Amino acid sequence: MRQALRAELKARRLRHTPAARMAAAEAVAGRILARLPADGGYLAGYWASGGELPLHVLQMRLPPAWIWCLPVVGTERQLRFAPWRGGDELGTNRYGIPEPMLAPESCLAPAQMHAVVLPLLGFTRDGLRLGMGGGYYDASFAFRQGANPPPLLIGAGYAAQQLDSLEAADWDVRLDAVATEHEWIDCTENRA
Repeated sequence: MRQALRAELKARRLRHTPAARMAAAEAVAGRILARLPADGGYLAGYWASGGELPLHVLQMRLPPAWIWCLPVVGTERQLRFAPWRGGDELGTNRYGIPEPMLAPESCLAPAQMHAVVLPLLGFTRDGLRLGMGGGYYDASFAFRQGANPPPLLIGAGYAAQQLDSLEAADWDVRLDAVATEHEWIDCTENRA
C-alpha cells in the first residue's frame, strides 16, 4: 500500500518543471526564514534529489547566526549532521546522495540541532510525513516522539504532496510544521 503511494507521490513531485521548483524554493525559503529565531543555531537541510524541493535558496539566505548542516548517513538508520558551506568537500553516500566528507562521529547528533528541514514524499496537515521508506529521520529523531522542540522539525515540499490522511506507524515522528510554495502549516495546531 505505502509502496504504491510512494510511487504515485514520486511521479507527482517529478511533474514540477525546473522553473516551478525554483519558484517553490524561493517561497519555501521565505516562509522558513521568517520563522527562524534571530539568536541562531544549527539548521539542518538536505541535498535535493529526485524532484525534492531544493534548499539552496534557504542556505544562501541564511542569517549569519545560523549554521547550515547536511545529514551524514551513519549505521543503524541513524543520521548525524555536519556543518557545510558551499565549496566544502562532498562525497557520495551509499544511496548516491552527496554528503560532507566527515566521519559520522565527528558530526553533530540530532539532539544538537535547533531546526531540521526534512524532505518528504507526502504529508498531512497534522504532521505525518511519508518519506522514502528508509526510516532514517524517524529513527534519528525518535527522542522527539511526544516531545516538544528542539529541534523544530519542518517538512519542505510542494502543496501537491499533501495527503488527506495517512496511517500512522508506531515509529513515526510528527513534523512541527510544513512549508510549501503556498503556505506555512503549523502541524501542532491541526492535531487532535
